[in-house]
Amino acid sequence: MNKKELSELLEEKACEHNKKSKSGCVKPKPGSTAGGCAFDGAQIALLPIADVAHIVHGPIACAGSSWDNRGTRSSGPELYRIGMTTDLTEQDIIMGRGEKRLLHSMKQAIDSYSPAAVFVYNTCVPALIGDDVGAVCRTAEKEWGVPCVVIDSAGFYGTKNLGNRIAGEAMVRQVIGTREPDPLPQGDRKGIRVHDINLIGEYNIAGEFWYVAPLFDELGIRILCTLSGDARFREVQSMHRAEVNMMVCSKAMLNVARKMEEKYQIPWFEGSFYGVEDTSRAFRDIARLIGDEDLIQRTESLILREEAQVDQALQPWRDRLRGKRILLYTGGVKSWSVISALQDLGMVVVATGTKKSTEEDKKRIRELMGDDVKMIDDGNPRALLDTVKELNADMLIAGGRNMYTALKAKIPFLDINQEREFPYEGYQGMVELAKQIALGLESPVWAAARTDAPWKTLTGSSDSLIHTMTGGGNG
Repeated sequence: MNKKELSELLEEKACEHNKKSKSGCVKPKPGSTAGGCAFDGAQIALLPIADVAHIVHGPIACAGSSWDNRGTRSSGPELYRIGMTTDLTEQDIIMGRGEKRLLHSMKQAIDSYSPAAVFVYNTCVPALIGDDVGAVCRTAEKEWGVPCVVIDSAGFYGTKNLGNRIAGEAMVRQVIGTREPDPLPQGDRKGIRVHDINLIGEYNIAGEFWYVAPLFDELGIRILCTLSGDARFREVQSMHRAEVNMMVCSKAMLNVARKMEEKYQIPWFEGSFYGVEDTSRAFRDIARLIGDEDLIQRTESLILREEAQVDQALQPWRDRLRGKRILLYTGGVKSWSVISALQDLGMVVVATGTKKSTEEDKKRIRELMGDDVKMIDDGNPRALLDTVKELNADMLIAGGRNMYTALKAKIPFLDINQEREFPYEGYQGMVELAKQIALGLESPVWAAARTDAPWKTLTGSSDSLIHTMTGGGNG
């Protein structure tokens, strides 16, 4: 990608703050890739496409440090779980063998696994030495008849979030619109007209979207593609036929929704499936944008039923969690969507992290928590612990990298990011979220951990105790 194209991705036109005199998007600066580089962002954005061979073109460390780092689930193919790399060495780089190794790697992947497509992720080293990845992909496509997609995602381009948009740009330019959707299965839908939609930025972490998908099916809404959780290559190809796009994570692929609106006239909105209120709002917005009165009525009936059921299921948990104070340190859509979910449980969010949030995300946070809300941009361990102490938080809800910070400080912790093992989306997901928070807060380990060690409560020094236990000088 050239400098102009990267600049356009950074200053995404669909972001409200970029319509002002100064851009609000974060531009790369020294050290900004500490939380993940552009390659990392591009790979985790597309890795959940389950029937594709994902080849990392570069040294082994690029693949080794990033493989399988998003806890997505697949209902079918598991090819995405196999880490593939060209494993460039110093000899390959010096002797100019990078392109040849890539071609052989693509042949091996195609011969061994018969993938629906091959995605090649360009990293820093081949980008610096000038490997023509596009030419190699065209050769492979002609030779073996398998679609080959270039994701030009050299890490030095910028941050993880920029990599997400680079991945989306590759889909718009090379994949979306290259195939028509599968025909609807024959069957009696009782007079229900089926509508097609896409979900962009939905990754099916821990299989959580499977809590929501049956409700779409009940309403007669076919999901052409979830970009990219539990997705298939053919589904990405047919995204251009959707009636509505729902943007689940705006920081990641806002450019996809905007360009599909410009190119295919598909309206889009931003929504969330975290929390009862936001889940219901997402269903209502989809029905409203589709404009089918029968669908709108059926959506309201479904929401009424689901909210009544989940309200009854949540009541025992609300009694246990009401008033508990939570420090939420995450980013992007979860910086506000999880706030709504916690408020549904009667909990108090004392502060939230905004390091990876857009200006629109921050606006939503203020709407939920007021203008005086404390937003945390610095997530170093000392700052987080100071904030916990200052605001008297009962629990830290954050990403996995903050787990040991919390445990060492003897603070209850819940993992909310992509490495988690439990699904929290939709109405059923709210019950699971409440359960996991309660288990974390009420675990007896905290009382034990905060109690002084037995030897500190005995009279005398620990040296005397050791002396006694070892039988004086004879032990």
